[in-house]
Amino acid sequence: MASSLPPPPGDLMPSAEAGLESMEGLALDTVISRAGARPAAALACASKRLRAAVADDSVWRRFCADDLGLDAPVDPDGRPLPSFQVAYKVWLESFGMYPLPLVKRVKEFWSSMKSWLSENFPEAFKTLCKGVSEAQLKSAEDDLGFKLPMPTKLLYRFCNAQLPFSDNDDANKRISTYGLIGGYAFYDHWANVHLSPLEQIVEETKEFYRGFPDVFYGRNLIVVATSWFHPKTFLLNCSNGELYVGTNHLPDGEMLPCVPKASIKPTDNDFPQDGLLLWLEEHLRRLKSGMIKTRMLFKSRYISLYPEAPPSCTSAVTNGVKVRASAVFVPEYPKTVRRQERCMYTYSIRMSVPEACMLGGVYYSSCQLFSRHWTIRSRDRAVCEANGEGVIGKYPVLSVGKDEFVYESCTPLPEGPGSVEGSFSFVPGKYVLILIEVYLWLSHPEGKPFEVMVAPFPLEVPEYIF
Repeated sequence: MASSLPPPPGDLMPSAEAGLESMEGLALDTVISRAGARPAAALACASKRLRAAVADDSVWRRFCADDLGLDAPVDPDGRPLPSFQVAYKVWLESFGMYPLPLVKRVKEFWSSMKSWLSENFPEAFKTLCKGVSEAQLKSAEDDLGFKLPMPTKLLYRFCNAQLPFSDNDDANKRISTYGLIGGYAFYDHWANVHLSPLEQIVEETKEFYRGFPDVFYGRNLIVVATSWFHPKTFLLNCSNGELYVGTNHLPDGEMLPCVPKASIKPTDNDFPQDGLLLWLEEHLRRLKSGMIKTRMLFKSRYISLYPEAPPSCTSAVTNGVKVRASAVFVPEYPKTVRRQERCMYTYSIRMSVPEACMLGGVYYSSCQLFSRHWTIRSRDRAVCEANGEGVIGKYPVLSVGKDEFVYESCTPLPEGPGSVEGSFSFVPGKYVLILIEVYLWLSHPEGKPFEVMVAPFPLEVPEYIF
């Protein structure tokens, strides 16, 4: 073990060695543990007594925990090893070319992400691929013609992202909603973003260079994530570590930054962090906190980017009817239209009757939506008033204890930040809508119509864009 760990700068002085020789048990163990793995390896060369003290596996248990985040003696593939000392040696041989704090950070990210997926989204967990080797990374860099950022390389050493899309449409459809990043669906616009494996990165990046040479030339951009449905592309600048998402004007070079620039430190020796690592860590934080969750889309589960917790998700209860609402910035829509800045947002409305619908002291077990009214504001100025019957062509019935009725729509905003607020008109009980000529009439309502409020929810371009 000692020979695999180079000694620290400067040899230990004889007086220091003599002092360590005179120490007993716990005191000596404490000094060795605090010294770190490399000085401990150097101490093992000094004498038989120090070699025996350094060989104690409890010392290497601490080194493995502190330096690598290991709680068991396993190799990088999870296979058991005979001791923590052997484990430290194996990990150092595999990842010694990287700063160990970064190795630990990336390892803990993937361990936590896989744990969340395994418990909450096993379908997506099954699409994750085994990590690549240094040789495969070197081959990819040779094909691309430039180096990948250190954090990105480590991300792919631990996990080669998700299964690549193929020429088999049936196979693609099976995994199409299992994107690690997730997405949204409104009207005929679907976006679900998958993290690309290394081989797909190289292939799609070359295609982009051929298709958009003016955008890519000299910028060392790679395609790191894409959507199977509506085109949505995330690109990493390997020179400065910045992550971008392309709009529909990507052929003209229109891209939006996805991560706060001030957080990116691509050249820090101890804790380099590029946009991709920061982006994935923030995504995991939102998943673990419950800010975003999985939902069903048709018959498939997917990670929904519509926020589920305050302050991004608002909630209001009127006469027993609960309405939750939140919005997501849609970056793939053009940012500039006819020389005017605008943003597109998709919003999700969730309606339910948790206990009972109460109106005028009378309880009803159900109620039905008839109409809606929206006020859309930009910088506290009303820019749009919208009224209409139903929602997305439906007149949902809400019943006590039933699942939420969920629908999604969208709205442009000329400038931000902004907000949406409004109300729904409901009628107690369950009624029938009758079409007479071009008018809709209510048949057999059980009570008078009442308004259900929608608490204002924000429309804003976030610091982290997904």
